[in-house]
Amino acid sequence: MTAKIEIIGPQKINGAVHISGAKNAALPLLAASLLSNDSLLLKNIPPLVDVRTMLSLLEELGVSFHIISDSVVSQTISLKTDSVNNFTAPYEIVKKMRASILILGPLLSKFGVCTVSLPGGCAIGVRPIDLHLKGMEALGAKIELKDGYVHATAPNGLRGAEIDFPIVTVTGTENILMAAVLASGTTVLKNAAREPEVVDLANCLNKMGADISGHGTDTIIVNGVANLHHAEHSVVPDRIEAGTYAIAAGITGGAVDLLGGNLRELLPSFIEKMEQTGLIFSDIDNGLRVQSSGNIYPIDISTEPYPGFPTDLQAQTMAMLCLADGISNICENIWENRFMHVAELLRMGADIEIHNAHAKVSGVKKLTGAQVMATDLRASFSLVLAALAANGKTVIDRVYHLDRGYSCVKEKLAGCGVVINRL
Repeated sequence: MTAKIEIIGPQKINGAVHISGAKNAALPLLAASLLSNDSLLLKNIPPLVDVRTMLSLLEELGVSFHIISDSVVSQTISLKTDSVNNFTAPYEIVKKMRASILILGPLLSKFGVCTVSLPGGCAIGVRPIDLHLKGMEALGAKIELKDGYVHATAPNGLRGAEIDFPIVTVTGTENILMAAVLASGTTVLKNAAREPEVVDLANCLNKMGADISGHGTDTIIVNGVANLHHAEHSVVPDRIEAGTYAIAAGITGGAVDLLGGNLRELLPSFIEKMEQTGLIFSDIDNGLRVQSSGNIYPIDISTEPYPGFPTDLQAQTMAMLCLADGISNICENIWENRFMHVAELLRMGADIEIHNAHAKVSGVKKLTGAQVMATDLRASFSLVLAALAANGKTVIDRVYHLDRGYSCVKEKLAGCGVVINRL
């Protein structure tokens, strides 16, 4: 039997939330530990199911790790990779999380060999890894797909190359970036992802002795080095978690202090759009205060790679716009299946029309509690948000999706006066 969440609404969020480290930064950083024989100390790691999955995968390869400190919002983990003796990532682990593919670049670069199962994870789109594989081939790897596995070797080592991504790919950029760090010569990544999580990875790699420049722009230059050494690094705050709790203030008519650093610069386009809906943002010590103006105004959004509006905040934003005073339009440009939460919101009384990659959201006066089902990670929290604003009881099934990317949801909401029950 899967876990469920029960919420009786409406409820108003009012309090403070400590924003954990970013899942989408922590996973490639954990994989980057494979690049050095020396230890890597990572701080502000979020205690999430996906993090545990990545640690299980690294342990399968021979990585040893020690959790130095552990709290409800963050962990400090020391990883040591001098005993890696297995270069195969099995289906049983990889099927749980698509980000497992991020071990390909480090293993290939450091050890010249990697066999990794084709990845699994949320069913929000095709998410092909062909750009990863083409990038590895450009660096000199030999790739073979056989029996559901990627078999990669670099018999002559990896060498620098110029790689122009046809579309922006975050994990593709991260994978090739890690592969290029120990490659001979210079690698130039064009049309590279600019996300803060990519920048965070490059910053950590530079602390380990890499020679990377241009991260944060669409052209990243990597001069290969012979080896990497020990480093300590703190994971960047989770901008998606911060945005999600900001929306909670808007949809419930409440207020929340988001604590964890300079969040404003991580969410430029999101904050601009949220201000148009009526949310009020103000800077405070170590974070942002987000307050509802008492109204939700309709907006039009179009998801784009960073610094555009994040696809990972589309579902949550849609939940709030279900209660806006007017019609909003959402265009999803990143993942083709990322409107699966619409059917569940309709069960709660929302008025949404889907036409291919476009959603027309007509605001209604109220939502009503219902039995609903989480379909993917971000959609799961969109249903929590809708439930907080809805009249009556909502039961959300399959919340294991939620646990993959949001830590301590019940505890963080409880700190803001919200009552939810985990069944």
